[in-house]
Amino acid sequence: MGIGRLRFGVEQAVTLHRQASGLVAAVRRALEMPTETGYSAESTAEQRAIVAHLTRTAAELAPGWLSSPLTPETPGSTEAPGGNRGNGIAGSIGAADQATPITLPALVRIGEARPLPDAAFPLLIPTLGKGHLVIDADARDPRVTALIRTVLLRLLATMPPRELRVLIADSATVGAATAPFRPLFEAGALPAPVTDRDGLKHVLDEAERQVKAGHKELPYLLVVVAVAPELLEPADAARIAALAHAGPAARLHLLVTAHAGKPLPNSTQLTLRKDHALLVSPGGETSTIPVHLDPAPPTSVITEVAERLAVEAALAGRTELASLLPAQRWAESSRAGLNATIGRSGMAEQTLSFDDATPHWLVGGRSGAGKTAFLVNVLYGLATRYAPEELILYLLDFKEGVSFTEFTPTERDPSWIPHARAVGIESDREYGVAVLRELDAAMSQRATLLKRAGVTKIGELPETIARVVCVIDEFQVLFAGNDKLARDAVDLLESLARKGRSYGIHLVLASQTVSGVEALYTKRESIFGQFAARVALPGGAGVLDPLNNAATALRLGEAVVNTSAGAPGHDTVVRFPNPHAEVETLAELRHTLWQARPAGSEPPSVFEGYAEQHITNDPVFGIPVHRRRAEVIVGRNVDVSGSTASFPLDASPGRHIAVLGPSEVGADILHAAVAGLARQHGPGDVRFLLVPLVAAADPVCDDVVVDLDRLGHSYEILDGYRLRNVLAEIADPATDGAQKPTYLVLFGADAASGLLEQRDPERRRSGIDDLRTVLRTGPARGVHVLGWWRGLRRFGEDVGGSSAREDVACLVTLNVPGAEVAMMLGQSQLDWQYRPNRALLIDRHTDRIATIVPYVRPGRYA
Repeated sequence: MGIGRLRFGVEQAVTLHRQASGLVAAVRRALEMPTETGYSAESTAEQRAIVAHLTRTAAELAPGWLSSPLTPETPGSTEAPGGNRGNGIAGSIGAADQATPITLPALVRIGEARPLPDAAFPLLIPTLGKGHLVIDADARDPRVTALIRTVLLRLLATMPPRELRVLIADSATVGAATAPFRPLFEAGALPAPVTDRDGLKHVLDEAERQVKAGHKELPYLLVVVAVAPELLEPADAARIAALAHAGPAARLHLLVTAHAGKPLPNSTQLTLRKDHALLVSPGGETSTIPVHLDPAPPTSVITEVAERLAVEAALAGRTELASLLPAQRWAESSRAGLNATIGRSGMAEQTLSFDDATPHWLVGGRSGAGKTAFLVNVLYGLATRYAPEELILYLLDFKEGVSFTEFTPTERDPSWIPHARAVGIESDREYGVAVLRELDAAMSQRATLLKRAGVTKIGELPETIARVVCVIDEFQVLFAGNDKLARDAVDLLESLARKGRSYGIHLVLASQTVSGVEALYTKRESIFGQFAARVALPGGAGVLDPLNNAATALRLGEAVVNTSAGAPGHDTVVRFPNPHAEVETLAELRHTLWQARPAGSEPPSVFEGYAEQHITNDPVFGIPVHRRRAEVIVGRNVDVSGSTASFPLDASPGRHIAVLGPSEVGADILHAAVAGLARQHGPGDVRFLLVPLVAAADPVCDDVVVDLDRLGHSYEILDGYRLRNVLAEIADPATDGAQKPTYLVLFGADAASGLLEQRDPERRRSGIDDLRTVLRTGPARGVHVLGWWRGLRRFGEDVGGSSAREDVACLVTLNVPGAEVAMMLGQSQLDWQYRPNRALLIDRHTDRIATIVPYVRPGRYA
């Protein structure tokens, strides 16, 4: 603002103050005039002069919409009523006229005072910035309805966007008194009137929150209490009286109808008579001059103004992500904590922190309420405010969506957010637990650092250690059921929630509901009690205290923020932007952060839930040949890094691989195994014996042949009869069996069982006998069997039953019931339930049992 403009504003304020003082004196003189007949000519002339002065002064103190008569022509003009360019009206409602700033307290015309039968002056009452308006009749009286509509219209048309909030409790007319303002309610610019006792209590709760906040950056709040007298409880009347006393200092103002008790403080009070009203000023002075209230503004005026206000409010109410981001990138330190600007409360930015007071956040909201938008805002805000050396992000999404894909590189866009360490898209429980385990391990490492340094908090270390924020969307999926995995998740989450604050590890748990999770029944308070920060979006009241109803009337794009574990009376309503409506802004911001990443930054590890995984994308696929010990690659582990799931091969008995289950993915896993092995040996160094025994494996075997040909390996394709001969050759202890390392690959091994069971009358052995011998002695001679059995029972019979369990130590089970797998392993139970694109890896020699994502051929799940 320039010096000249500032000087103009100050001088104008001084002038208006002087005029106001003159107005008060004139009003007092007018109020003292006799109203009986028998005026002298001198007194009549004096009264007319005072009335004329009051009329002129009123136009200056309350220009435009605040005092001019309201006519049907008003909104159609580009000027305010009376031809004056009014505050907030300059061709469109709500666009404040900078040349005519609003003067507070705002004086609003409600009618005329008539000291003489043929002379009247506008009656202005102080509202915003000063006091309240109270009337003794209820809104079922048409004059009261007219008064409500007049005051609302004048103030709404005058105040700039975001500087006035209105809450209406109307049980007297069930909302009819403010019906013409419906466009504002439908557009969400104003909350719709509440019409019952619970609604009134909610309105009073919100008013009390305004008083408790009490700072000057809040917008004004006008509360219209048009409650039927018979429905007003004494406790609510007492709350209204308290609000009247404390309200003006906190920008809270009341319009109360049907008030018949003790005069409310700071209030202008109207008493209705048959054909006029009497006024009592906030100072308690009673006027004897008849007051004639203005008729209701024409409905067409209110409707048109409301429609234009709705448009203006929609434009002004847009909170853009860019406006919430810091001006300078990576300028803040995370030593004392992290701050995120999450939206606006009125005109003020609202910040929520990760620190000792609010180490973790709990976010709730129904589907479609904007949880993803809220979380994306927070993440971009943090990533812009803090450098990657100050902040590490773990992002998990358990729902079917793409909440966090924009933080990862894709085929279309190679950029990523450099703070992201791991991103889970359509995560499953195993991956979630893996992330929690990694965070728990990091917490243990940091605890050691703090102990060595002799401090108790990460911020007290001499060097900067990046804080970690882990966001888990739809976190309740982690605890589905009551199995070992759920119990592990609960234990890990409890440890992180209770101890994470000291080590700079913070959690954000988001969900549609936090109730009904069986695994959390005994741990609910010990876990959620650490989440002091609660964010409730529409439908997310479950994250608040059961007695807190602050989230019941939220609109899309709004949230209640509570930093006292959801307790009533500690709520702030904020409005946050939809970042996905700012596609170009997000893309530009992501690329800016990506291009500024530290040298050597690696993209985040991405776990894509149920996306196909292919051997060609394996991190160790294609490594140099002649490794010390070959490994059979079968898929990816469900861990943070997405490491390779494999079985090392050595001379130990039982180092064979059996894939079990009728799913044709079994053939794909053998394809991946052979492809991986082929790249670990030089051409001619090993022999591959391929045995396609079922039709489903033929195209897979063909692909294996193409791959082996490309790499220059020797191989043979066998049928069932030749398989029997080869088994006899390899199993015969009188021969070398295998002159060089050999991989016997059985596609559908169970299909050969009938043939192999036939005994050779000369050798007195069957093919099954030879197979069992190979399984027992093959690894020591460099022979390893890789087989796919479609049935668990047939596999057990082929290898020799329970006594031969250790002869095949490496298993991959597909669509086989967990109970049957447990029985095969000799265990009482096993937490395994098959689902597509998952397999169970079992290594008997290391006692490892883990869920993996098996490698498949492209298009398997298409």
